[in-house]
Amino acid sequence: MTTTPSLHNTITDVPGIRAGHWTDLQAATGCTVILCPPDGAVGGVDVRGTAPGTRETDLLRPGQLVERVHAVLLTGGSAYGLDAAGGVMRYLEEHGVGFHMGDIIVPIVPAAVIFDLRLGSSKVRPGPEQGYQACAAAGDGPIPEGSVGAGTGATVAKTLGMERAVKGGLGCASIHLGDGLIVAAVAVVNASGDVVDPDTGRIIAGPRKDGGGFHNSMELTLQPGFNRQTRNPPTAPESRSNTTIGLVATNAPLTKEQANKLAERGQDGMALAVRPSHTVGDGDAVFALATGDWTGNMERGQFQRISNAAAVVMARAIMRGVTQAKGLGGVPGVGELGM
Repeated sequence: MTTTPSLHNTITDVPGIRAGHWTDLQAATGCTVILCPPDGAVGGVDVRGTAPGTRETDLLRPGQLVERVHAVLLTGGSAYGLDAAGGVMRYLEEHGVGFHMGDIIVPIVPAAVIFDLRLGSSKVRPGPEQGYQACAAAGDGPIPEGSVGAGTGATVAKTLGMERAVKGGLGCASIHLGDGLIVAAVAVVNASGDVVDPDTGRIIAGPRKDGGGFHNSMELTLQPGFNRQTRNPPTAPESRSNTTIGLVATNAPLTKEQANKLAERGQDGMALAVRPSHTVGDGDAVFALATGDWTGNMERGQFQRISNAAAVVMARAIMRGVTQAKGLGGVPGVGELGM
């Protein structure tokens, strides 16, 4: 791809977007908060995994009353981790951010989780205090990537079980489309499938082979008798503990319908970089935010460029989430494997 990263190649390249992490390396869990400008951003969502853990996704769909959201939480801890959204709401309320109804302030904070309870401690999960701390740590500069925040306990390539898995993580990417128009993404990669470079087809992270290299999960699962030949049949816990979640943001002025389409195109980027993706055991979800600060010409065809960019930055963010991750809990990162 000939497109070049914008600024720092991170989600905060979109003006007005801030992001912060809370990380617990010992328990192998964490959370990440993406904060919108004080007036919020037009939000959208696309949930394709059949095992999602989410909050406030229905209100983001077209036809619902609320159009603007004030933050998005990406978190570990499985369904328990959704509690961290309460801390994000408290932080925003204290700063006067949310829908104002008289003296009442109600921040809108959609959220999605990954299942990371098997890597470290299943008893430690992000909660309200941890969500609040992630907000307090948020800034508009480059954010750490890899085994940090919501990506701390993430793992990938689990087709043959955790004993051959590779460390997943959190990654970012951005594209400058000219005249100040920016599209960026953040992804938390906790997939059962492989992570692949869509430009070359090279497997960046797959089930580890004895002696080095990676298996191809798509090829493995299509072999006759695969379930009998492996130690990871569909009933194994690992097959129900996977999810890639993320967010695409732009400074373009989008409608709610367009924001939902942007999230959908983010899922296209996930399908480019994670193979297989959107499986029965995945809870894949992508949010979209449009701050609307860009004052350029949204002529016919401009949204197509923006949505194409959404697929590209999501795929790139997924790749960075894996390449930047460090080993944890006995699961090695790709950098430690010399791949």
